Amino acid sequence: MLGHVRRPAVRPAVRPAVRRPTVRRPAVLAVLAGGALLLAACGAGAAGTDRPGAGASAAPSAAADGASGANEADGTTAPGAVGFPLSVTTCGVETTLDAPPERIVTVKSSATEMVLALGAGDRLVGTAFADGAVPAELAGAVEPPVLAEKNPAAEAVLDLEPDLVYAGWESNLSADGAGERAVYADLGIATYVSPSACKGEHQPERLSFDLVFEEIEEMGAVLGEPEAAEALVTAQRAELEAVVPSDAGLSALWYSSGSDTPYVGAGIGAPQMIMEAVGLDNVAGDVADTWTSLAWEAVAERDPDVIVLVDSAWNTAANKIEVLEANPVTAALPAVQKGRYVTVPFPATEAGVRNVGAVTDLAAQLAELEAGT
Repeated sequence: MLGHVRRPAVRPAVRPAVRRPTVRRPAVLAVLAGGALLLAACGAGAAGTDRPGAGASAAPSAAADGASGANEADGTTAPGAVGFPLSVTTCGVETTLDAPPERIVTVKSSATEMVLALGAGDRLVGTAFADGAVPAELAGAVEPPVLAEKNPAAEAVLDLEPDLVYAGWESNLSADGAGERAVYADLGIATYVSPSACKGEHQPERLSFDLVFEEIEEMGAVLGEPEAAEALVTAQRAELEAVVPSDAGLSALWYSSGSDTPYVGAGIGAPQMIMEAVGLDNVAGDVADTWTSLAWEAVAERDPDVIVLVDSAWNTAANKIEVLEANPVTAALPAVQKGRYVTVPFPATEAGVRNVGAVTDLAAQLAELEAGT
């Protein structure tokens, strides 16, 4: 939720002329077939960092001078945008933008909502893999076009002629997802993956709100909306500082999905970050991962005081309560018997602009639980 945040209005803006990539169908098919070329291109990515803001750097001034180009419509010359060309590195892959992107495709709610929150929703030409409805306070008058329910096909993305593809998960931009990042690079299309979602050597050791805010600031630079990003981060820092965490020493299970074996929030990702902010001790916090599987017997042994239910269209909070009450292992837990539940919408459980709102909301729910004890 961003109900407490005053964000910049989504608005059309006068922007410098941008030369968009011309995507020809035969060339696209040839690039998609070039597996060896893709591997070589992926290996050539610059070594990045795990910090979302650390990979951004302005290109040399000579390149900036070359960014000023002819306007194909009227033959005039448009000045280069301030701060561009801009190079950013995410998940070990570097990408360079010559100007703020005008045609953006997003994959995952966290990416779509980031663009909307920074006032660039009018530049969305396609969205995919929505984890839930866009909050009214974010959508405003903009209704982002839906490209696919899950990962879109690479050709469907390329048909939209984007100049930026922004993904919430690293796997969204893979051979099994919307296509390899190298495919887009070869066609002159920039890509960006949420740094919090990087895996392997580029995975953050532990997600923090500072890292979330750094991604907001970096995306503000990428979108050419640095003032909007600064205002949003300032507002969210103030909202976060206003939260009064519980001091009751309560333990909690973050129940994300699954029935036979639950998939729960572990010790280094957004669930841990959010629970810490509201004063809850994560019963799976000793697992060095973002999410993990945890047997029901292990849950019962750790006996959480509170259960955080992730509410999603494919596995609602109500359904999770039914699972907990029907399972003889968990039905005996005091938290289940007393209905000590708090809920959080799935889109707010991944690093992004809704994390702070989730903290505010969960803190209020937790206060109500404690008052009713």
